Amino acid sequence: MTERETTRLVAWSREMRQVHRRLREALSVTRASLADGTPGESATRELLLYCHGFCTALDSHHRGEDHTLFPAVAAAHPELRPVLRSLEQDHSMIAHLLGGLRTAVERAAPPEELDQHLEGISALMENHFRYEERQLLTVLETLELTAEPREALGLL
Repeated sequence: MTERETTRLVAWSREMRQVHRRLREALSVTRASLADGTPGESATRELLLYCHGFCTALDSHHRGEDHTLFPAVAAAHPELRPVLRSLEQDHSMIAHLLGGLRTAVERAAPPEELDQHLEGISALMENHFRYEERQLLTVLETLELTAEPREALGLL
């Protein structure tokens, strides 16, 4: 194996860490926009924009994992299928929470309610990312996957 091939293999674990970091930052910016927002239509539009961007990025990340990354991991490491099923269940729960947040933002829910939605997403997302990293980063260092990072890990 050439040095370049080794670098690409190891990069999958690095790619996942970077995507998780950027999603954490996007959630932080979204929560800050809620905390700093002033009442009114302008603040609602700003929060809608941040929430839409964050929700889209997180959803894209999970779809990439479900459709590209996880099948490659399952093929190379069948013993991890129960872990992957658990992660996919998390994806489904997070998608449900994101739907609730979108609905709340679109109907201009009070800041306290929006913060509750973001808190729930944050708690589940952080727990999910930590578990995923513990279970998969080592595997990703040697995973042979020819997909583009955006295809496997989403838009971020």
